[in-house]
Amino acid sequence: MTPRARTNQLLYQAELLLAAPAGDDEHAEARRMAGEEGALALLELALESLLREVTEHAGLERHDWRELLAPQGAPLAELERLRGLAQRPDSWLARLIARIEALHASDGVARRASGAAQGIIAVGSAAALGDELHDCLTAAKREIAELRQTSEEW
Repeated sequence: MTPRARTNQLLYQAELLLAAPAGDDEHAEARRMAGEEGALALLELALESLLREVTEHAGLERHDWRELLAPQGAPLAELERLRGLAQRPDSWLARLIARIEALHASDGVARRASGAAQGIIAVGSAAALGDELHDCLTAAKREIAELRQTSEEW
């Protein structure tokens, strides 16, 4: 499988997990949380696959996203573009990286719906993780199309 096909596959699988209904039984909350964290793990794999894909022409030995997106990473136009996005706190990539880092922490990233069991209405709460990941995925797909075009020009 080519890096491009693998990136597409991982993005599609993440979309499937995010779209899967959690159900309404006693395991619904845990199922939703598992789907969100599973989708996030797939998005991390997709990020690494994307980096492999857009840097193929450079013949890099390693494709760890932390290394490639670090300020001292390889000086390639595609990576510079992504580094710039990662530095902007409001960008899809910065939000995705923050969630990936939380995924690797002891507490994980998915949370139970606050106040749901007590009947409390949450006002002004952050978007649900699934919604945030879906937004990141949509923005990432737009960015990927542009990165692929730039990479193909090489």
